[in-house]
Amino acid sequence: MRIHQEKNEHVSVLLQQVLEYLDPRDGDSYLDVTAGYGGHASAVLDRTHRPDKAVLVDRDAQAIAALHHFAEQGASLVHSDFLSASNEQHNQGKQFDIILADLGVSSPHLDIAARGFAFRRNGPLDMRMDQTQPLDAATIVNTYSEDELQWIIRTYGEEPRARAIARAIVATRPHSSTAELAEVVRSVLPNGRKIHPATKTFQALRIAVNDELELLRQALPLWIRLLAPHGRLGVISFHSLEDRIVKQVFAEFAGDRYDAELAHVMKGPITASADELAFNPRARSAKLRAVVKK
Repeated sequence: MRIHQEKNEHVSVLLQQVLEYLDPRDGDSYLDVTAGYGGHASAVLDRTHRPDKAVLVDRDAQAIAALHHFAEQGASLVHSDFLSASNEQHNQGKQFDIILADLGVSSPHLDIAARGFAFRRNGPLDMRMDQTQPLDAATIVNTYSEDELQWIIRTYGEEPRARAIARAIVATRPHSSTAELAEVVRSVLPNGRKIHPATKTFQALRIAVNDELELLRQALPLWIRLLAPHGRLGVISFHSLEDRIVKQVFAEFAGDRYDAELAHVMKGPITASADELAFNPRARSAKLRAVVKK
């Protein structure tokens, strides 16, 4: 998650861990497939000293606009989803010493009500990371069948009451705002949950709108092919669905087998320290996994 604080201060999740395990070195090339507001990129490029060998990707036009100072230093900016951008880099025969994917949403997505990601800030049912795409959350909520909604909420939100929530959504539509939808979900679920009742449903809708898991499944093998010899790939995930995909793909390509392309950089995922959580509670669910090309 790319953290964008007030006054344009950027605090990137697991920044020190990224620097430790991906070990950027002088002259390294760098592909950041979810560059966001540039927190990780800035720290990595401070060590590589080669912005001209950096490619920074984001599907959000607002984030790309915030990265223009990197372009002035020589970096290439790509406004695209990370799968399309990675395919483009692969077709061009590119390889990179460091590749980083910081999955999930950024703080501006959550903090700007008009983006429609957060149930705590009333806004339109949008949730698009790329605001040029036609599919938004309102389309899913107001036009998908009860069965389709149930599948999305159960599969992408791991919500056990998915059927009841889908039925309530269909029975009370049309819906136009995040607060309205959150209240419908809350009315179905029992009180006393540790998290807000709408958390899992909103996660599911966001994943569906942005096709996040399928893009990740297809992109991971591409990132491995884009690694130069001894190149390092790091992926930061924020929920079990993402982490499971990363873990499975890394296990497929990495290990002690003679034909394994990769080696694990650490035994298990790295999480935020207590010190980081004290000033950045949104890092609590972040997990970093990393591999190195043999």
